[in-house]
Amino acid sequence: MSLFGAMTTSVTGMRAQSYALENISSNIANSQTTGYKRVDTSFMDLVPDYPLSQQIGGTVMAFAHGTNTISGSYQATGNATNMAITGDSFFQVRKAVGSVAGVPTFSTSNLYSRRGDFGVDRNGYLVNGAGYFLVGSTLDATTGAALGAPAPIKLSAGLVPAKASATVEFMGNLPETPHTSNYDPAVPGSDRYAVPGTGVTLAEEANFLKRTVTGGTVTLYDGVGAPTTTELRWAKTGPSTWNVYYQNPAYSAATAGSQKWIAAGRGTTAAAATDFTFDTKGAVTAPTGGATAMTGLTIGGVTMQLDFSKGLTQYNDTSSSGGVNVRSLKQDGYAAGTVNDVSVTADGRIVASYSNGVTTPLAQVAFAHFNAPNSLKREDGSTFSETLEAGLPLDGLNGGGVMGGQLEGSNTDIAEEFSKMIVTQQAYSANTKIITTVQQMLQDTINIVR
Repeated sequence: MSLFGAMTTSVTGMRAQSYALENISSNIANSQTTGYKRVDTSFMDLVPDYPLSQQIGGTVMAFAHGTNTISGSYQATGNATNMAITGDSFFQVRKAVGSVAGVPTFSTSNLYSRRGDFGVDRNGYLVNGAGYFLVGSTLDATTGAALGAPAPIKLSAGLVPAKASATVEFMGNLPETPHTSNYDPAVPGSDRYAVPGTGVTLAEEANFLKRTVTGGTVTLYDGVGAPTTTELRWAKTGPSTWNVYYQNPAYSAATAGSQKWIAAGRGTTAAAATDFTFDTKGAVTAPTGGATAMTGLTIGGVTMQLDFSKGLTQYNDTSSSGGVNVRSLKQDGYAAGTVNDVSVTADGRIVASYSNGVTTPLAQVAFAHFNAPNSLKREDGSTFSETLEAGLPLDGLNGGGVMGGQLEGSNTDIAEEFSKMIVTQQAYSANTKIITTVQQMLQDTINIVR
């Protein structure tokens, strides 16, 4: 190779080291950028096709090498809408391209990012610090099913409407021998109660309370969220037979013969009450199906169902001192409520907690992963766009997860970048020395003819 060839090689070396230094500079500058992925530099030699005995090392070219699969450090922020992904997946985001009446319009193509510092803007959209909007699917509050195609997620801060109660769930154990205030071990049948034909009126109430045991109280709601509280009481009517009673929410002392307590199945008529029977092992044998209508207990036009499918038994339970051991007593209605808090689950569901105790899924964040994620094209704002080399986007977290209230930082290690910078500077200086040496040799050649 000639002296001019040596100079050309050194120039390519300087150019390659300059490119490496530019990447190092970008990495250091973005060492505090959320979700930033550093760019490493790789070098490739370009060898001319010379005969075997005259081969030379050749020139050099520099190429970018992505680190999109290398995670940065994670840090808790306390902001519920911040998210960090574990694994190699990306958030799907879109850019606002305009606005109509103050509401943004969005591009139809997705970009991909690990930047999860999302917050709610004035229109309710989730947007990160770089101005990109998080994409996902709105979820049905009842079924959790996705509604429509993925689009920028918009959270609603409105009321969750009231829901009328329809089912009272009871789980517990009825004592083999209820210790009512009327119970006397020396008097057979003193633990039993048989409802009179007129039902439990005001005149019968004192006798009823003496011969029954409480099953707890529960608050029920009508269609507008108005509460009504009622108490359950259990009455043993036979060796292994029980009836359950509840306070009549429509009781009126001014109404002659009005019933204060009503047996499930009996209602306000003289119909037979629903018998709860048990076998010798304490398991329910009737009614079958795990539920019975609480006839007469109607809230907002809905007749309650008593659901005992989660567990109703009759054992000799000494821990309850002859009373009902209530393990669960709840119902499925609630009053209207406002949003108290928003959280993110490990699978990327955004869940709202309301002031009435209801928890409702709002949206499912959209994720994507690629067969060759390091081949994605870098864009502004710590985003990436699709390329043929990266392959088509594949939905899902690909075995990873989501951490709510946390952020993924830059994966740049400043100490490592400084080390690379020193090496790059020395290599650049060495290439300039080659050019200086070649220049001196050329000058010596010119001086030969003087």
